[in-house]
Amino acid sequence: MIADTVPNREVFVEHNNTNARRVLIRADHVGVSYRRHLGLLKHDRFWALRDISFNVGAGETLGIIGGNGAGKSTLLRLIAGITTPDRGTIYRRPKTTSSLLALNVGLKPELSGEKNAILGAMLLGLRYQEARRKLPEIREFSGLGEFFDEPVITYSTGMKARLGFSVAMHADPDILLIDEVLGVGDQDFKERSTEAMKAKIRSNKTVILVSHSLESVSELCTRVLWIEKGATIFCGDAQTALHGYKEAIKQAMHEARIAQQNKSSSLTTPA
Repeated sequence: MIADTVPNREVFVEHNNTNARRVLIRADHVGVSYRRHLGLLKHDRFWALRDISFNVGAGETLGIIGGNGAGKSTLLRLIAGITTPDRGTIYRRPKTTSSLLALNVGLKPELSGEKNAILGAMLLGLRYQEARRKLPEIREFSGLGEFFDEPVITYSTGMKARLGFSVAMHADPDILLIDEVLGVGDQDFKERSTEAMKAKIRSNKTVILVSHSLESVSELCTRVLWIEKGATIFCGDAQTALHGYKEAIKQAMHEARIAQQNKSSSLTTPA
């Protein structure tokens, strides 16, 4: 695991100056746990998130990075209000709208792309007529063509991501929560979605981005929260976080190679 390669497992948190910004999201020592069955009449609690704290001010772009199973998607669902913390508190500024863009989240498979677009836009605060007026722009940006009128159950993963991203871009919620959506679709859509994200950031839109693409995080984010095994490793300057994360990955790969070499050597050594 990447987290195991961080020297002494020290946690460094750089508290950003949010005094000059309206705080939209504040997490205060939050934890999320799940009941885990271990066998007949046996269970324990698995902590997906432990003691996570951070602020996000209006107009900020925060990246969230970490290895598989780090708790990134769980944290986004917590921020979106889909789940609640078992410990700590999370504050969302009243009347703040947010959209969670994640694969296969929030779409009604039996409805067409058009009807899902209307429903999604209304859930993000638009009135019905406003949502209807946005449809031509949503259809064009998604690039779905005639599939826009087909049931979402017929869509590929990439097509669903296109639809969700297009709705969020044009419904214009206060906070965009993005979970790996920028990494799907063809190259043309990736480029257009990245440019759309840049435009939102330039217009002081608040964005929280989860991505395995360190290039996207570097390009789009000013601050980064790095978590592993549900715990904070670093929160602060994006480039500092990314440098540390890359070094941890290199160290993990080096240790894995040594372990494999030792294993191979032990198998070939005669008794």
